[in-house]
Amino acid sequence: MAFKLNRSVLKGTGEHKNMVFKMQRKELDNGIAGEANNDGTIFVNKNIEKGSPLEAEVVAHEGDHMARMEKGELGYSDNAVTWRGKKYERKDGKIKYNGEWREEGWKEFPWEKLAYKVGTKAKKEAEKDLNLGKKDNKFNTRVMKNT
Repeated sequence: MAFKLNRSVLKGTGEHKNMVFKMQRKELDNGIAGEANNDGTIFVNKNIEKGSPLEAEVVAHEGDHMARMEKGELGYSDNAVTWRGKKYERKDGKIKYNGEWREEGWKEFPWEKLAYKVGTKAKKEAEKDLNLGKKDNKFNTRVMKNT
């Protein structure tokens, strides 16, 4: 899945070409790079450099969450995360998964594994573009915290 950044609007490509997400840069809690929100917005930490490989990674990661939320595969509420129809309890920044409480954004959650994979790919593509002297804002997807 890919996303093209045009100012503050992300537009899906390929199978997600009809999807549009709004991106907003804002101050986020310490250690939080991005958030995918139920209202269709993606927050990116304002301290992340615009056009950087890290920004590409975060946007791609969060965009992956947004695409899965749009499809009904992933859902967030204040008290639970729903992944492919199964609910996982959520409180105080943690999610109960397979009987253990884990920090939100834990890389072993199945929805996070997918988003981290897409985000890593986007970061590598952005780094490659920088090394080639390109300034193309094409992103793929990543998350730290979802609300």
